[in-house]
Amino acid sequence: MTDPDEHGFAAALSAKLSTHILGNPLHFFPTIDSTNTYAARLAHEGAFEGTTVIADSQSGGKGRLGRSWVSPPGVNLYLSVILRPPVSTAVAPQLNLLAAIAVADAIRETTRLSPAIKWPNDVLVADKKVCGILAEMQTDTGGLRAVIVGIGVNINAPLSAFPEELRDKASSLLIAGGQTIERSTFTASLLTHLEKSYVLWLQEGFSTLRLRWERYAAHLLGTRISVAVPEGTVVGTVLGLDRDGGLLVQGDNGERHRLLAGDVTVLGGYNRGEVR
Repeated sequence: MTDPDEHGFAAALSAKLSTHILGNPLHFFPTIDSTNTYAARLAHEGAFEGTTVIADSQSGGKGRLGRSWVSPPGVNLYLSVILRPPVSTAVAPQLNLLAAIAVADAIRETTRLSPAIKWPNDVLVADKKVCGILAEMQTDTGGLRAVIVGIGVNINAPLSAFPEELRDKASSLLIAGGQTIERSTFTASLLTHLEKSYVLWLQEGFSTLRLRWERYAAHLLGTRISVAVPEGTVVGTVLGLDRDGGLLVQGDNGERHRLLAGDVTVLGGYNRGEVR
């Protein structure tokens, strides 16, 4: 079942939402430049935690590392939420990881597909990217004021919706599973799982969520990767996550690295190793 139009999507989502924090209030736009940009403006003006911005299409969708996010109308999900966790700026990047878990949980709940996570927060199906996540912090002299978590999920986009240069790297739930997914159902599932993970994170920290993240990223454990970081390139074998969400990599030169950000390329050499 597909959504009849953007207004049907918004109305159906409002009827299905049972969250206590996220989606309250909900701002929906037929088109917008970027949900993250709009949500950031709302957060700066004092919007409540849980404020959620959704668009049917974006003219300037934002991805990680300054990239753009292809945002055709009527087929996908473009969503940003405002969170105001009482944590330090050093801890806030963990929200990227728990958002990826929530997306993977929603895919499992609403489809028959098997999602995987590529560090730090790309969600893959059949080795192709179906979701990107961008978390942006707002700070002042007193510390963290807000985090804008932007999530883009390719739900019902056909292959023709992707530029040719992305067709061997990107996919959608429709392409992977052969069935259309009702966007309102998927979005309600995602917001529900994101809220549950967020509350658990606030109560217990990252330790419980770390194990869930590693289950979705099991294909990476023991695998050789190359990570582009500001200082250069790290090449080595994935050991797992540390207790704070950093990626642990045993370098080819024997040096052990703890990475907090970077662009990962899988080099192969799968070797199911134990997380250390």
